[in-house]
Amino acid sequence: QVQLVESGGGLVQPGGSLRLSCAASGSFFRINEMGWYRQAPGKERELVAGISSGGGTNYGDSVKGRFTISRDNAKNTVYLQMSSLKPEDTATYYCNLRIIRWDRGSYVAWGRGTQVTVSS
Repeated sequence: QVQLVESGGGLVQPGGSLRLSCAASGSFFRINEMGWYRQAPGKERELVAGISSGGGTNYGDSVKGRFTISRDNAKNTVYLQMSSLKPEDTATYYCNLRIIRWDRGSYVAWGRGTQVTVSS
């Protein structure tokens, strides 16, 4: 099984920036899609950003132009650079990876979440 370690969350003022990281370790063939979701209290989990194995990206409408997703395949790590943060970005952020096993089967792994709070 894969282990995911998220880091980079915290408290930031409106207009500030944060960079989240999610590193995968363990035994697997490769990682295909990688992404970030978030969930605020009382709300459903929503897609923030995704990145394919080829580097193609997609973003939720509320973060377009402010957030950037990237990946380092050598480090099995996905990043989320968040800028111009707003109070409504406050949520727990989860990474999501499509893991390809050695037998070429696949499964989705979720991180445990990292809290982002945007407040003055």
